[in-house]
Amino acid sequence: MTAVAVAAALLALLVATVAFGTCDRRSACTASDLMVASRGVTPWRNASAISGEYLSAAAFLGTAGLVLAYGADMLWLPVAATAGHVLLLAFVTAPLRRSGAYTVSDFAEWRLGSPAVRRIVTCCVCFIGWFYLLPQFQGAGVTLRVMTGAPVWAGWAVVVAVTLLLVASGGMCSITAVQSIQFWVKLVAFAVPALALLVVWQMDGRPDPVGDGPARFVHTTRVHVGTEVAVTAPADVLVTARGRVDGVRHGGGAMTLAAGRHTIGPGAEVVFPAGAPVPHAERLPVQSGETWATPFGRGEEHGFYRTYSALLGILLGTMGLPHILIRFYTNPSGSTARRTAALVPVLLALFYVFPTVYASMGRLYAPELLMTGDTDATVLLLPQRIPGPAGALLTGLITLGAFAAFISTSCGLVVTIAGTVTQCARRSGVASFRIATVFALVVPLALLPRIGTQGAAGLVALALCVSACSLCPLLLLAIWWRGLTAAGAGAGLLLGTALAVASGVLHLYEVPLTGWPAAAVAEPAALIAPAAFAVMVAVSLLTRRRVPRRADRALTKLHLPEDVFAR
Repeated sequence: MTAVAVAAALLALLVATVAFGTCDRRSACTASDLMVASRGVTPWRNASAISGEYLSAAAFLGTAGLVLAYGADMLWLPVAATAGHVLLLAFVTAPLRRSGAYTVSDFAEWRLGSPAVRRIVTCCVCFIGWFYLLPQFQGAGVTLRVMTGAPVWAGWAVVVAVTLLLVASGGMCSITAVQSIQFWVKLVAFAVPALALLVVWQMDGRPDPVGDGPARFVHTTRVHVGTEVAVTAPADVLVTARGRVDGVRHGGGAMTLAAGRHTIGPGAEVVFPAGAPVPHAERLPVQSGETWATPFGRGEEHGFYRTYSALLGILLGTMGLPHILIRFYTNPSGSTARRTAALVPVLLALFYVFPTVYASMGRLYAPELLMTGDTDATVLLLPQRIPGPAGALLTGLITLGAFAAFISTSCGLVVTIAGTVTQCARRSGVASFRIATVFALVVPLALLPRIGTQGAAGLVALALCVSACSLCPLLLLAIWWRGLTAAGAGAGLLLGTALAVASGVLHLYEVPLTGWPAAAVAEPAALIAPAAFAVMVAVSLLTRRRVPRRADRALTKLHLPEDVFAR
């Protein structure tokens, strides 16, 4: 019954998405329609669309999985994401809209008068977009695999096909309609199962998800291991095993899983008794309830630096995300762009109430995910713990919300990359935009099979880090400092992008590092972003004679309301 509900929900979403996305197809016949929806989107609709676009695989699957795996430290991530939109409102949205540009690269050339800077910004947009697309495709593959047993490439194919149809046919007109509706779909799909789980928890006697020691199995639990996994058992436990454990094949008899490291082979099944401590995947920390619920309780090496570097990367990275920035160009004016940006943190705050609920319930009702390491599946598996037809319906609902997240974010990213590349190539026709759409999708699809299993939130953090170290410094200095020169902007962009992308590649391919190098590669924003700012300022001061002559007029246009500047 669960598989039927999942299939029905996915089919309903795809039909509704295509229907909403093709409503405005006839109007999407010019470059302005395709890239900025003719600058006619209202603040409420645009805020819903931005929120729907921002709530990607990382928000829908990754946040709950990270909190389940690592505890209270991870709650800073949604706080930083929401706070980033407050800074976006304060420093970027209205001036950026008043520039009249189509894309961030258009803005860079308009402000600095340099085609070279424009090309560098285009490369930054592509890198950010490609990093951000990876978790959308991977999340879709994980969702279909967990829910139906389908191969992971089936999820990729669904998201790519729908994204290509919507973006190539209607551009920004289509995806605005889709994303504004899908935010509310995602909110309902996320909230209703969470509330149902709280009712089940209440009826179950309200067990404490924190507890005194490590997470424990509440009921007798059969854990099936799909691929080989190395785990750490926190204490001796008597289990029943079928398959290969520590290189020895077992036929279903009892065995003692001693405290320490063990290897469980692919296809093995281990049955744990109620109350047994949960072995953790080797890459996940074994935590007591107290350390799980307390910030910095894990005692992670360089944990203070890692936490605040991640916060800085998300905070600054949100200010430079090109697929969010392009949305403010669709507003009629700077004042409406500011109203749009003010609504977004409110909508995001509504959504981010629920990941903690899923993480806490996951520690009680799906602790085996700590053993398999598949913590991104927390949100997907918990509704199945509710018995009967209600569980099947809620599972279908959460699947619908997950694919809404993948599709809406993918559409925004692809239209941004395609629009930026098209504008940079000076080819503004519809055919060029559609060719660029295919280009935007091909690169992450080629990378995806080579990067192995990565958490959705970790992959999105890579994109945010590139944004924090490149576009964020450019935007803040270009909007608020007259003295920025093309040479300074180009030098800072090259340094920040190169270092952030290099760190991202090392992280993707899991290059073994220890100590400070490992911390710096895992969370490099606190080092690279200030360096990018400093280089932009220093080189601009050294080349101050090359400040664009129109800098004063450009800043006046950015900071005065449209009607005042027009006079």
